[in-house]
Amino acid sequence: MALFGRKKLTIGLDVGSGLVKAVVIDHSGPVPELAKVVITPLNDTAIVEGEVMDHGIVADAIRQTIAATGAKTKNIVAAVGGRDVIVKKIQMERVKEQQARELMRWEAEQHVPFDMDSVELDFQVLDPDGDGLDMSVLLVAAKRDLVEAKQSLLTEAGASPAVIDVDAFALHNAFEANYPEALTGTIALLNIGNEATNLNILDEGVPILTRDLGVGTRRFREDLQRENGMSAEDAEDLLRGYDRHPMLDGVVSMRGEEIAIGMERAATFLSTSQRNFGTIRAVYACGGGARVPGLLPWLSDRLRIPVQPANALAKLAVREGAFEFLSTDEVAPLLMLPVGLALRAVA
Repeated sequence: MALFGRKKLTIGLDVGSGLVKAVVIDHSGPVPELAKVVITPLNDTAIVEGEVMDHGIVADAIRQTIAATGAKTKNIVAAVGGRDVIVKKIQMERVKEQQARELMRWEAEQHVPFDMDSVELDFQVLDPDGDGLDMSVLLVAAKRDLVEAKQSLLTEAGASPAVIDVDAFALHNAFEANYPEALTGTIALLNIGNEATNLNILDEGVPILTRDLGVGTRRFREDLQRENGMSAEDAEDLLRGYDRHPMLDGVVSMRGEEIAIGMERAATFLSTSQRNFGTIRAVYACGGGARVPGLLPWLSDRLRIPVQPANALAKLAVREGAFEFLSTDEVAPLLMLPVGLALRAVA
């Protein structure tokens, strides 16, 4: 344990529907250093469609995961996401920050389809030094019961978070740290998870839209089982394989089409609601689905833009032994979200 003594550590905790992932980052040196990665599997029924079905199992997995990091710190950063979180770039009259804070509730009522009494609001002025009559503001709204449910689950696991972030911002943090040269023009980040795919569209490095698409690797696996009569384990082996098996062709095209249509609809929405919105020039994919053989090339052909994997470790310093018995190549696509959370140094 002395390895972690008096260090400035942050644990990024990602509770997914198939895996609980914890990343420890040490902020005490000249650059952030990844010190430990722990991944704990969950059974298929513990979390379904984002809903925690068995709090005991999930809380135990969280407790086990954090304990396995060996990090003695209370600086745990978790996140919320999904349809009950709205991230939107808006324009409003240029005022001082205090006045903007007072006006934000009224502004949110114009843009957020939730009852204002049931949400947590935050915002960031994107051009604080501008001199125009209007200013660009990134508005964030999350349903209060979503935040409270995440806090309650973590408290039950003995892991009260220091910060509750938003999935889209954590993905952005990790991407910015590893691909700073890519944050020009309009790009899309795809986090293809077990239950859903999170789409995050950035314009000049600023998140302007986040949306969840209802397709994830669970659908791929179930399709393979149903169409080929194979077990869940055999289907998972195909999805994690390095070669594109012919059995994957139909699944990749069917579920890939859902992802492509979701992206096209998001782009159409932005083109009609945002002034000066250009076209998406590139897509960067992470999450377990990014490993599905043939999926990213298929999406690239379908969308007619480059679609490439995003590696959360591309430029991140990694301490020897951080992965212990894990295969770095296999788990790296899974770490964009927890790395982004852990990169947030907690005061």
